Amino acid sequence: MKQEFTISLFSESHIGILSRITLILTRRQINIESITASESAVPGVQMLTMVVRTTPEMVEKVARQIEKLVDVLKVFVHTSTEIICQEVALYKVTTRGLMSGSMSADIVRKYHARILEVTSEYTVVEKSGTRTEIKELLTLLEPCGVLQFVSSGRIAVTRQVKELNTYLKEMDEARRNMQEAVELYS
Repeated sequence: MKQEFTISLFSESHIGILSRITLILTRRQINIESITASESAVPGVQMLTMVVRTTPEMVEKVARQIEKLVDVLKVFVHTSTEIICQEVALYKVTTRGLMSGSMSADIVRKYHARILEVTSEYTVVEKSGTRTEIKELLTLLEPCGVLQFVSSGRIAVTRQVKELNTYLKEMDEARRNMQEAVELYS
């Protein structure tokens, strides 16, 4: 049965890595529902976060295949219970529609949103939260006259304690041990 997974992968920041990753997913007919790229806590290492909907077996197979790419350092697959995640959305709505009644105050308080800009024609509202919360607010704002709507991809951190730095140190240690073994037998 298909379910939602968040794939977090760490790679060196080289040109073309994203196209190779999307090719792997395309061959397996897996659609990327959300994707973000950013720096990681490790200098020179980039983090890609992708949301996909597939079976547990297929996501593990794809993760192993992605991890074999030269520039990829480590791939993690998480369910929604194993991560803390957020998205950011911007809503551009008509000022007249938003200011009718006490809607603007309700939005800020109830939905923990922020008003970024107000002009006579439009108001820009920002909301960070889960995809469900963002869609809820969009539904609420539609009667006000939504002029534009955009949301980011998912950003996530894991609930696990072991971080990438630890994995990188372990990989480096294993690489050094392998080099020493090769030198011993040479």
